[in-house]
Amino acid sequence: MESKTVLVTGGSGFVGSHCIVQLLKAGYNVNTTVRNLARENEVRTMVKRGGILAGDRLKFFASDLTADLGWREAVAGCTYVLHVASPFLIVVPKDENELIIPAREGTLRVLRASRDAGVKRVVVTSSFVAVGYGHEPRAKPFTETDWTNLEGDGVNGYAKSKTLAEKAAWDFIKQEGNGLELSVVNPVGIFGPALGTDISPSMELVTTRIAGRIPSMSGLTLSVIDVEDLAVLHLLAMENPKANNERFLAVGDGLIEAAAFAQILQVELATLGQKTGILTLPDWLIRFSGLFMPQMKVVANQLGKKTLISNQKAQQMLGWRPRSNEETLRRTARSLVELGLFK
Repeated sequence: MESKTVLVTGGSGFVGSHCIVQLLKAGYNVNTTVRNLARENEVRTMVKRGGILAGDRLKFFASDLTADLGWREAVAGCTYVLHVASPFLIVVPKDENELIIPAREGTLRVLRASRDAGVKRVVVTSSFVAVGYGHEPRAKPFTETDWTNLEGDGVNGYAKSKTLAEKAAWDFIKQEGNGLELSVVNPVGIFGPALGTDISPSMELVTTRIAGRIPSMSGLTLSVIDVEDLAVLHLLAMENPKANNERFLAVGDGLIEAAAFAQILQVELATLGQKTGILTLPDWLIRFSGLFMPQMKVVANQLGKKTLISNQKAQQMLGWRPRSNEETLRRTARSLVELGLFK
């Protein structure tokens, strides 16, 4: 039987590259979009680092979330779509609509192309910032039934963009989906092994913390998810019939205090023979540091808060089992060393 084909948007990214690896390992053919086809060799190298030679099972298409060009070709013949890509902005705009409009319109653009191509299901990568922000402190865990309060304190343009983009996706399915199925994955801070130098905003938190670039993280607690576990959850949400019309929070085994977070990283890096007092950030990371600011501001807003988040739905409905926070952070440290971020 011929393998089914899946489109992964944003295949050069931290999450997208891991999704490609998991799909290829599972026997799927993969189409992926990149803004520039010149990145094909880079992505193939990342996939190889993930343990698989893609060959002709991986095809590339030039598409941008801000334009219609290329989407029909990218999605043609696909059974599923994993919409992982996010709009690309070098600096944080003063006008939050510069974040909100591309995020929302890009998601709708992918959904329309998927519907028109006869795709069975789209899995959208949203975020916990669309679930648990703008609320008063609470004792009970956040679940998939919660939504960010856009009028609440500390809700910046990044959180608004993710929330409004996800809500637009659900509205589209109800009003004009014509049978297209939708599942949504809402990850917390994403860590774990990178396959290339395109790392997540959460990984930037690791580098800034160890370098001492964040003066104080006293009182900060974090929720983390390993990028490989996140990719696996995308596949489960894609394949399982029960996942249609459902959201899934992607979070590991509970909160971790900033002090414990830093200690695990320092111990692992010391084991690898790395001096962690000074971090040399490569030029590409400095140049694009504006990309990380939305989530860094979100992190700052969480100082002193202990936000409980439940992953029971994904575990019970899909049989998903994330690894421990400690293992995730150790894998993160090893990856950053291998990428040459610590010197």
